[in-house]
This record gives sequence, structure tokens and C-alpha cells, in this order.
Amino acid sequence: MAASFPHGNRRLPATAGTAQAVHRREREAMHHDRRTILGGLVLAAAGLPGLASAQEGQIDANAILNDPDAPVGGNPEGDVTIVAFLDYNCPFCKTSAVELARVMKEDGKIRLVYKDWPVIAETSVYAAQLALAATYQGGYQKAHDALMATRGKLSKEQISAAIKGAGLDLARLQADLDAHGDKILALLKRTMAQADSLGLQGTPTYLVGPFRTSTLDYKGFKQVVSDARKKQAGQ
Repeated sequence: MAASFPHGNRRLPATAGTAQAVHRREREAMHHDRRTILGGLVLAAAGLPGLASAQEGQIDANAILNDPDAPVGGNPEGDVTIVAFLDYNCPFCKTSAVELARVMKEDGKIRLVYKDWPVIAETSVYAAQLALAATYQGGYQKAHDALMATRGKLSKEQISAAIKGAGLDLARLQADLDAHGDKILALLKRTMAQADSLGLQGTPTYLVGPFRTSTLDYKGFKQVVSDARKKQAGQ
């Protein structure tokens, strides 16, 4: 059973209709929106040009980019980091995941930091906990990919079936969840706090180098990665 997860002041959707409206607004309003995060926060964290203001000082950029417990995919030595705030019940997360995977495979120089941010439903929390527990058997990516490939709003049965279908050891998964549940919950709470500090409104949200976006398609990801490289190079 999923542990209780306090959402604090997070603006959780009250109904399924509200959740759909939130994601629809993001898709329509932010599809091509790439704006520098708080005046160069990510650049400052990377030791590149740009200094954080007093307001930005409230945000721990290093914790967002380099949380030791957050799963990392792609090229760990990549020259562009993408931080992905995702929910396994978010249909737009599932759509964009396919496009991002294609770009990452072609590019080869992108570091991807996964932020499991379960804000849509209680089963989102359950899915995030199991995916993170899979880390302890080296299976986070398999669990993540399987959950992202499962369409529709997830039930606990679908979540378990997807993870089992990914070839993970379910007995060990449960043992790791029992043994590391507090650590997993602490990571989810940190992610929630980080999303709040950035003022994020919904999923998916991607921090791409110094930019923030909800881009959903292949072309959009290619463009923002290119823009990030130019920005980091001072162009």
C-alpha cells in the first residue's frame, strides 16, 4: 500500500475534469514557451555566467540538479541537463516521454534528471514509490518506461502489472520498499518542495539548461536543447 503523502499547499486538482483542464491550459499556453528560469538560476548553479537574485537564493539549484537520490538517465556527463517533473497519470507526460527519448538517443549528450512529482492522484504516489524502489535493483528506468507506456489513468493493479511486465523482481521490490520507504518518501517530499520553490503549476514541466518548458514534441525538444547549448556557450 502506498504511504500517506502530504501535499502541503500544492494545488492538487480537485476532480478529474480539473486535472484535464490544468494540463490542457499548459499544452495550449506553454507548448512553445521557453523562458529563462528566474534570471539564470540554472546557469548560476552550473558556474556559468549569471548570478541568482535574492529571490532566487531561496531556491537550492544544486539540489534540483544534483539530488543524489534522484534517478538519472541519458549521458551522466552530458553537456545539457534536462530536469523532468512528471506524473505517471499524466497523459501529456506519456506523450512527451516518447519524443524526449527519441531526441536523447539521437543526441547522445543529454543528461536527464527524473523528478517523480505525483500530484494528480493517489495512484500517482503509489506508482512513484514503486518506480523509486526499483532503483535498488537497478531497475528504475525499466519501471519508469513501463509505467509511461501504460495508457490511461492507472490503477494499482495496472501499476503492479506494468512493473512485473518490465521484468523486475517483485519480491525484492517489496522488500526494498519496506526497507527504504522513508528515504523514498523523503525524496518525494524534496521534489514537491522544489516544484513549489519554482512555482510549477502542473506536469509535464521540463527544465532544459537555463529554460523551462512544457514542450511535447520532437521538434520542440530539439529546438530547446539547441537553444540551451547556445545560451550556455554565451551566444
